[in-house]
Amino acid sequence: MAEEFAVRMVNITKTFGHVTANDKVYLELRKGEILSLLGENGSGKTTLMNMLSGIYFPDSGQIYIDGREVTIASPHDAYRLGIGMVHQHFKLVDVLTAAENIALGLPGGAVVDRKAIAARVRQICDRYGFDVDPDKKIYDMSVSEKQTLEIVKTLYRGAEILILDEPTAVLTPQETEKLFAVMRNMRADGKSIIIITHKLNEVLEISDRVTVLRKGEYIGDMDTAKADVRALTDMMVGRTVTLNIQRDAPADPQRRLEIRNLTVKDKDGVTRLDDINLDVYAGEILGVAGVSGCGQKELLEAIAGLQPAVSGSSIKYRPTGPEGPAEEMLGLGPRAVSDRGIRLAFVPEDRLGMGLVASMNIAGNMMLKEYRSGKSPLVERRRPYDMARDIVRELEVVTPSIETPVRRLSGGNVQKVLVGREIAMHPTVLMSAYAVRGLDINTSYTIYRLLNEQKKAGVAVIYVGEDLDVLLQLCDRIAVLCGGRLNDIVDGRTATKEQVGYLMTNLNKEAGV
Repeated sequence: MAEEFAVRMVNITKTFGHVTANDKVYLELRKGEILSLLGENGSGKTTLMNMLSGIYFPDSGQIYIDGREVTIASPHDAYRLGIGMVHQHFKLVDVLTAAENIALGLPGGAVVDRKAIAARVRQICDRYGFDVDPDKKIYDMSVSEKQTLEIVKTLYRGAEILILDEPTAVLTPQETEKLFAVMRNMRADGKSIIIITHKLNEVLEISDRVTVLRKGEYIGDMDTAKADVRALTDMMVGRTVTLNIQRDAPADPQRRLEIRNLTVKDKDGVTRLDDINLDVYAGEILGVAGVSGCGQKELLEAIAGLQPAVSGSSIKYRPTGPEGPAEEMLGLGPRAVSDRGIRLAFVPEDRLGMGLVASMNIAGNMMLKEYRSGKSPLVERRRPYDMARDIVRELEVVTPSIETPVRRLSGGNVQKVLVGREIAMHPTVLMSAYAVRGLDINTSYTIYRLLNEQKKAGVAVIYVGEDLDVLLQLCDRIAVLCGGRLNDIVDGRTATKEQVGYLMTNLNKEAGV
């Protein structure tokens, strides 16, 4: 019986100090199957896979590969056993070519036989349906191409067992379908694949079985053919979760931001945003869609006063209440924006780099927004601590205390702290970049609920997202960026996923718009 399993992990336990990440976890992966690994943030999925790929070493338990007990003490051991992991954040050197990245770490020292590598890469691509140019530089590749290269790199090194961590997080629907076709080809060739994802519809589409973890423990597994979204959610969360995103029609929308001829160039003179014209209304959620790197980051940072724009650009803010004169925001720094009474909240993509200070505790991160509001030269501590307690209670942040450094929290809990802090500022404009990236379904729906509550309160919400299903369910309008330009603005209630996907890749004619 054991020989039909590519992987068996039995009673795997891993602790970090007083925190138990995995507690006697059990996992089976059959040969020639695609297994989805599900669980809320902090449930131990990535830790478990890091032990299988040699990054961590288990405190106790056994790992069997092809029926034989093995010791995996390093990534080298994992590769030797035919195990390769493609991480959510790619491990590529930008200035090297695809072939050179594949050669890194392989025997042979500084001598690289580029022709031999290129021939082997083309052989792998032809076999499974990949499209990789061995001579292309990484900095010239799209996100989809980089991910493809990571998978080819593991196959080049002889992987029979592949672990894919959130592989569709930043892919368009068309790119996702292409990836799934490749995965099916690999399965047909006898490869065994574990996919970590939070997109339950994709789980049901691509996987053969599902294994669920909750709070570091193995809950169970089931055949995907017998599963549905609600059953999987109940297993993950341990209770029934309402999976409906409420979307009321905007009530009395008023223009809050007027963006005109907005052009942004980076320090090297490359145009990142090109002549953007857009209105943002209070009481609506404006979605922003686009392939990664198409100007979403620059758009939000320009509005927040963190990104300089080319002369002739304009971002004007219209105050609440009766129509008054619009005030130019462009050229003002974040403090100057605040000093003019413009209540702007920003949840950036980089949670621990730009949004929060990783080494500070939750209360200290609240204080970053509050330290200038006191009337004395001494920092007011009571309000930030009260705010921290309220956020932990209302958003169910899992933390030992508000004194815990945020770097010790899971990604979902870090995001709750960040979103909670920004909303607590009572903004009139709330901008959010990839607010639910990598978050479990329960936490994601908590974020959607918070955004909808802000919309109902008359806040102008800008939501940059990568899940088109969510954008179409949550947003009133969706601005689609392509190559730094505004390709179109579509109605979130009537647009289709395919239409938005085509607009993201500039296929206007096929989209029928």
